[in-house]
Amino acid sequence: MNIFYEQDLREESIFAVAREMMTAARTAPKAKGVDNLVVVLLKKDGIAAVSDTLKTMARRDKLPDFFLRDAVNILSAQALVLFGTKIMSMGLHPCGMCGFADCTEKNKHPKHPCVINTGDLGIAMGSAASVAMDHRIDNRIMYTVGQAVLEMGILGEEVKIVYGMPLSASGKNPFMDRDKDALVKLAGL
Repeated sequence: MNIFYEQDLREESIFAVAREMMTAARTAPKAKGVDNLVVVLLKKDGIAAVSDTLKTMARRDKLPDFFLRDAVNILSAQALVLFGTKIMSMGLHPCGMCGFADCTEKNKHPKHPCVINTGDLGIAMGSAASVAMDHRIDNRIMYTVGQAVLEMGILGEEVKIVYGMPLSASGKNPFMDRDKDALVKLAGL
């Protein structure tokens, strides 16, 4: 008789859900049908590298403690899905929601985000998070992870906005009700 314990199959289950999340993000609605989304899956070695970068950034740049907290916290994840967007004006008229009069004016500031791109990114992440929820995979959207990923250049130079979503399946969601002080101590800082 073959017996399969949940803990022996957990990682495989999480990766299967991560793939579904990536597909959900890809198929989420995009303005004018233009897809500027970049989605990547990291496993343990990639998660450790992002954690190390977060720790380095926190020390070097004297960032708030929650960067250290998240650096330690993501080490509880079996997978980390990254969501990024390229910045491209959509040519909508009227718009101006980015703060400039129109896309022509905004294009003079290429690093300034187009709100339509960020809106599409948010919809894609929400779609992916709903897949995780449907499968009862613990997750949390983290901007701090995105900051480290941007510094690392993992998603390429064209991607200017990134968020990370760590995934876990355990008795308690490690990404909620986090004790910042305990996690900072774990980081050895």
